[in-house]
Amino acid sequence: MHTEILWVAPTCALLLGYLLGSIPFGVLLTRFAGAGDLRSIGSGNIGATNVLRTGRKGLAAATLLLDLLKGAAAVWLADWLFPGDGVVAAAAAFIGHCYPVWLRFRGGKGVATMMGIVLALHWPMGLVYALVWLGLLATVRISSVAGMAAAVSAPVSGALFGRFDIVMLVLALAAIVLWKHAENIERLIAGTEPRIGRKDAIDEAGALSDG
Repeated sequence: MHTEILWVAPTCALLLGYLLGSIPFGVLLTRFAGAGDLRSIGSGNIGATNVLRTGRKGLAAATLLLDLLKGAAAVWLADWLFPGDGVVAAAAAFIGHCYPVWLRFRGGKGVATMMGIVLALHWPMGLVYALVWLGLLATVRISSVAGMAAAVSAPVSGALFGRFDIVMLVLALAAIVLWKHAENIERLIAGTEPRIGRKDAIDEAGALSDG
């Protein structure tokens, strides 16, 4: 009986994380704003970059912020309600964003949600994540490169900060981010991945990395 009780908190944290992570803010915001079905626009991805293709910068910014916040909220709420199970909720929230049951498991690529998770787990790691992401966006101006580099920076900074308790988690999340960017990687190798700001490239389906 005692063993069964031990599973209650982690299971609740997992469900809480998945439900929060699976909220498709990009789809909901564009639909409520009358911008159409995000899944039929551009790459069909539900992240902020694809929302930007609707021409609504405000919606894209809101999507980015909400996708980030849902990752952080999953960790904070789980640690408050089920102390010690924030890591479980973190993993579930990320999976929920990338593979939401409501959208037949076709979700985003996890960059923004992972940032929220990392910030909530250890804010210095989150700061490194943000600096890498924003720094490369401003210099290299290739969204997929910035997103993937930011994700990879998490396990590296985690090890440097001595947070070995969460290194394996963020390493797994980074691996999924890279997996979700497989098409972007192919275009990078082929030299056809566009840079931010090129309207003709942005209009191409699947051209940029969507969080």
